[in-house]
Amino acid sequence: MGVERLDDLDYPSLTIGQAAELIGVAPAFLRSLDTADLLHPHRSAGGQRRYSRRQVDFAARVRELSDEGHTIAGAASILTLRGDLADAQRDLETARAERDEARTERDEARADLERAHDDLDRLRHEG
Repeated sequence: MGVERLDDLDYPSLTIGQAAELIGVAPAFLRSLDTADLLHPHRSAGGQRRYSRRQVDFAARVRELSDEGHTIAGAASILTLRGDLADAQRDLETARAERDEARTERDEARADLERAHDDLDRLRHEG
């Protein structure tokens, strides 16, 4: 394994025990997320669960919401909706930037057209 893989948020480098220890839960909590079809850890050749940093982060956020009184399914829904909202906000920002760029290009094209009309009028009056 190359050391650069450790920087990959999706590389399954953590055992269930390591992942559980990082977020302060029992391994059973992580197994329950798998059983509930909310988290899908990679399986090693021997069938051991392996977690990526992104999966551990997700599990930690589920745990936080669970600690606040949400069910695990409710917590997963909240996180999904938050992710969807963040995606929509990024899409909106991109669309606004593209709109602003299109308006600038339109205004520049109008100015070019107006200059061309002025040049044409000047040529007609000169000739």
